[in-house]
Amino acid sequence: MSDPLRRFATYIADHGLNNTPQRRRIVEVFFKSGKHLTTEELSAMVRAQDKSIGQATVYRTLKLLCRAGLAKEQHFEELSARYEPLDNEAHHDHLICTACGRNVEVLDAGIEAKQEEVARSNGFMLTSHRMILYGICSECREKRGGE
Repeated sequence: MSDPLRRFATYIADHGLNNTPQRRRIVEVFFKSGKHLTTEELSAMVRAQDKSIGQATVYRTLKLLCRAGLAKEQHFEELSARYEPLDNEAHHDHLICTACGRNVEVLDAGIEAKQEEVARSNGFMLTSHRMILYGICSECREKRGGE
């Protein structure tokens, strides 16, 4: 985790901003979670450790993390944005459970190759993409009686 913290500190310094204890705490909690979090979820986690940190500070810090290339704002099938930690891992896609919201990251070279093939066969050169598959996870299907 020290690498994202160091990269964030460098970004902050390069842009003439203050690397406050509140920002450091938010960044630590965000990267330790390893999850796709809303501002509200991260704020609750941070406030469990430090009640003085407000949701506005969490929001601004998440935006800074995005500008620094350390986080990505994602919009799934919900109103609130979720923020995903970026730690130089390979591109991945997502499976989202529409019942409980579970989010599974999928790293599959075969899927990536197929996407490239589809693009090429249609005369496209991919510059970026995002694939999100929605469905119901096995736990939620069990709760519903095995649908």
